[in-house]
Amino acid sequence: MLKAVFFDLDGTLLPMDEERFVKIYFKFLYEHIKHRGYFEENKFYQDIFTGVKLMMKNDGSKTNEDVFWEFFKNEYGDKVLEDIPLFEEFYINQFKQTKVACEENPLAKDIVSFVKNNNLHCVLSTNPIFPRVGTITRMSFIDLVEDDFDYITAYENSSYAKPNPMYFKTLLDKFELKPDEVILFGNNTKEDFECARQAGIKCYLVGNHIIGNMSDFDIIDMKDIIPTIQSYL
Repeated sequence: MLKAVFFDLDGTLLPMDEERFVKIYFKFLYEHIKHRGYFEENKFYQDIFTGVKLMMKNDGSKTNEDVFWEFFKNEYGDKVLEDIPLFEEFYINQFKQTKVACEENPLAKDIVSFVKNNNLHCVLSTNPIFPRVGTITRMSFIDLVEDDFDYITAYENSSYAKPNPMYFKTLLDKFELKPDEVILFGNNTKEDFECARQAGIKCYLVGNHIIGNMSDFDIIDMKDIIPTIQSYL
């Protein structure tokens, strides 16, 4: 019996050109923060990537937020912790500039409402490598808000990340769910499909922004999400 639906955000509910998104994101983040002493632009970009990789390898012993900022503190010293509010300000404001790399999805609100109206747990299982405020900003690009979901994974509340199957197993435990009581909609063959499969969760790949070898997977359109959920009810 279906009890929950998990949704990826970037590339799934929020269609996007990921390469363009990252370029715009880093450009505006660096412009916002460089006056605080981050004068080596290439090093800053590389450190962001390294921090993300460390979060994706997190073993569950601390939050992803702690993993990221401990690494940044080692690179830039204790002063970096004073800059955290400045980073958060970026994700609330300048981060909105990345919307130009994203597409509209007029079906997103109806899809999420359908899940909630059928008394299913509705979880935004976006890879928790962003602060919550950054995820909420990206959600706003497709007119979604916090209350649309029962739970949103972010780096503050997560100690694992995709493609570690413990990320999904932790969500199952949180909601006291069995794997066969959940379906996931994602766009990444490794971080969504393979990761979910290792946790026993059925995954459907959605849309026109699939990451990975598409030839090995069945892909559905956005308009097929509600009928797919209905087939489990």
